[in-house]
Amino acid sequence: MVERRNFLKMGGLAILSTRSMARALASGQVATDKIEDARLKQWLAAITPFGPEDYQKRWQKASGLISGLGLGGLFVEPGPSLQYFTGVNWWRSERTFGVILFPEREPVWICSAFELDRAREMIPDSQEIRTWEENESPYRLLGQTVRDYARLKKIGLEPSTRSFIVYGLKKDVPWLELADGSPVSDGCRGIKSNQEIACLEAANRITKLAYRQAFSRIRAGMTQEELAGFIREAHAGFGVSGSGGPSFGPASSFPHGSRKRKNLEEGDVILVDGGCRVEGYSSDVTRTLVFGRASDRHKKIWEVVRRAQLAALKACRPGVACEDVDRAARKVIEDAGFGPGYKFFSHRLGHGIGLEGHEYPYLVQGNKLRIEVGMTFSNEPGVYLPGEFGLRIEDCMVVTAEGARMMGGMEAVSLEEPFASD
Repeated sequence: MVERRNFLKMGGLAILSTRSMARALASGQVATDKIEDARLKQWLAAITPFGPEDYQKRWQKASGLISGLGLGGLFVEPGPSLQYFTGVNWWRSERTFGVILFPEREPVWICSAFELDRAREMIPDSQEIRTWEENESPYRLLGQTVRDYARLKKIGLEPSTRSFIVYGLKKDVPWLELADGSPVSDGCRGIKSNQEIACLEAANRITKLAYRQAFSRIRAGMTQEELAGFIREAHAGFGVSGSGGPSFGPASSFPHGSRKRKNLEEGDVILVDGGCRVEGYSSDVTRTLVFGRASDRHKKIWEVVRRAQLAALKACRPGVACEDVDRAARKVIEDAGFGPGYKFFSHRLGHGIGLEGHEYPYLVQGNKLRIEVGMTFSNEPGVYLPGEFGLRIEDCMVVTAEGARMMGGMEAVSLEEPFASD
């Protein structure tokens, strides 16, 4: 077991490694032949670590949303939203820690007193940190901070806020009105900047290159764990921690794999889903191939899935409802006889992607949110035949003024050619 303090140190080192990776690859300091990939080098060259100016822009946008929603502020505890708004990576524990974003002023932090010195290492000197002792209520401190700085005694809570904090605020600060803060956090994080998109492009490219290298090592009799190890090893060659979860044969009919293990045999479908992170931004890529000779049925279904993916890509444009993109893909699959609804294409078409692998917004029936330029999604239609096999193709896409495009290039060509050579 990793001792807690060492775990925290390891987490910090992982963040530093991720931040230095892009610069090292772009400058040629990483000794791997994959750095010769021209498109990857282009995206890496566009990446710089996020800094004070980036966070200032995010606060300004959040400020407008907070005021527009009639909130006095937004409380954010550790997690991807805290990283997004402040750059601070802190662990979640039973001790309440977080930041309150107020309109038109610097953020104010809530921190346990004995962690103040560590917090001050990460938080700019210009930002106030208010502390609570072990025998004091962090909720009363949070409430007093709102009373001091907010014009309205109503605060939004970032949607991943844990329930004990919500209940603690209701008990200790009954005068404070609590509200859903997701329109602020989602409204900011859902639209990606060019810098964020460059990170996503690079992460998706790296995963596709890593898969291609690992797939060249596929052999009869290998286990799913062996292939997963080759994928991790290939990602590590780029200086990132990446993974891929392979499913062989009938296990591929489970969209997220099966607990049953098997060795690879001739004619098995291989479905691999995984990704990595660049500057904290995630890739998510699925490829399906057949070990040995693919049957006509394999090929026919793969073509249906690919047509569905392209239909969704074409439908994904500014102003279109999220549910309509899901519908475009689902119609192709239903028209091919693999319907109705979720019978064989058993999940939504896609999810938002950024600092989290799955995040707002979602491409799913019932979501009438209008798509905007800068949104990023997975595009992952599939057909799953229980007890036989499943086929899925997944790439991530970014929305531009002209429509959507796949990130990372290297789109699937066929069962025999899972990556284009672009």
